[in-house]
Amino acid sequence: MMHHVIVSFGKDTEFEYKLAGGGAADEARQWFDREFVALECDVATPTGKVLAVDRILSVAKYAGENRFRDQPSWAEQFARNTAAILGRELIRVDVEQYSIGY
Repeated sequence: MMHHVIVSFGKDTEFEYKLAGGGAADEARQWFDREFVALECDVATPTGKVLAVDRILSVAKYAGENRFRDQPSWAEQFARNTAAILGRELIRVDVEQYSIGY
């Protein structure tokens, strides 16, 4: 399956990744867990539980658009792991609106 992941930081700042195949969801979750801790992400949820989409959005937000621009291999890992967890062909990570669309 081909995956198309778009990470948007606003109207004029988007990063697009087209990836073939899918990775292992468990490994992707572990990658996001490590990045979430390393970036010192903080998510306030009413249940106290941090969902996969919260981790994806928080990692993108705390990493910032400069990391996506300046570290393309890290950004591709982000996109690949996002696709592995969510398993959709088209995924839009909208950091500005803090939402994920399919």
